[in-house]
Parts: sequence; structure tokens; C-alpha cells
Amino acid sequence: MTDQVDNAAAVGPIDIRGVMAALPHRYPMLLVDRVISLVPNSRIHAVKAVSINEGFFQGHFPGRPIMPGVLIVEAMAQAAGVLTVETMDLRGSGKLVYFMSIDGAKFRNPVEPGCLLDLHVDLVQIRGRVCKFTGKAMVEGKLCAEASFVAMIADPPVD
Repeated sequence: MTDQVDNAAAVGPIDIRGVMAALPHRYPMLLVDRVISLVPNSRIHAVKAVSINEGFFQGHFPGRPIMPGVLIVEAMAQAAGVLTVETMDLRGSGKLVYFMSIDGAKFRNPVEPGCLLDLHVDLVQIRGRVCKFTGKAMVEGKLCAEASFVAMIADPPVD
């Protein structure tokens, strides 16, 4: 995956305020800190700064803290959510992007506190309200996790 894109189509960088405008997630579940680049209908490169202050490190694992694989996949899914919101112009609509399935998740290297987790997600297909993605999570160019996943755009909750 590369960040060399057609500058006319590219969006980014997007800071934390822009990420929070695109996603409903908040601390402690917001797992995207910044978008480096985004090409609507194509791909996103986002980052998560992994800090020892994350609550999950207290128990996963004492003496050898590593980021849980499920949260790495969630970070990729949140990056895909930002890509979907920007691609489908959903910002401010209240619509949500729900995870539907994960396939072929593989974990290659641990993610430790103090690293910058690079999230590379490609949009594979959009059919109506359903979007398919492939993603890779990397640290310093080293593959840590990969997965294919599906998400659905849902209407905002009714009060």
C-alpha cells in the first residue's frame, strides 16, 4: 500500500477533531488518532499512537504489555469507518458504520506501548449499505496484523 495518490482526489491529513467528527467513538474506544491520507472510494492510511496509559495494558499482560489483537482489528475497522464516512459523504448525518464480519485475521507481530501503529485499509466493494475492506496494521514497516472485514451503514438511533 502506498501513500502516493492523485492529489486532486486525496483528503488529509485529518487531525483528531476531524476523526471525532467522522466517528462516534470516544475514549477509551477511539483507536484512530490521525489520518495521514485518504482517497475516497479507495484507501486510507491512519495512525494510532499506542501508549502505556491505555487501560488494557494493565491486564494484557502484566510484565509483557501487548495490544490485544481484537483491538488492532477494531482500529482497522475504525479507519475503515472514517474512509466510509468520507467516501459516502456521511459526516454529520448521524449514520453509523457497524462491523458485520471479520475474515482471515492473522496476527504476525506484537504491538507494544510506545509505538505508532500504521493502519492501511483498502475499500474492496460497496453494495448498497454494505462495504468490504482489507486491512493491514504495521509498526515501522513490519506487518503486525491483517484481516478482511465487512461493515454496514446504519441509520442513526431513534430516541
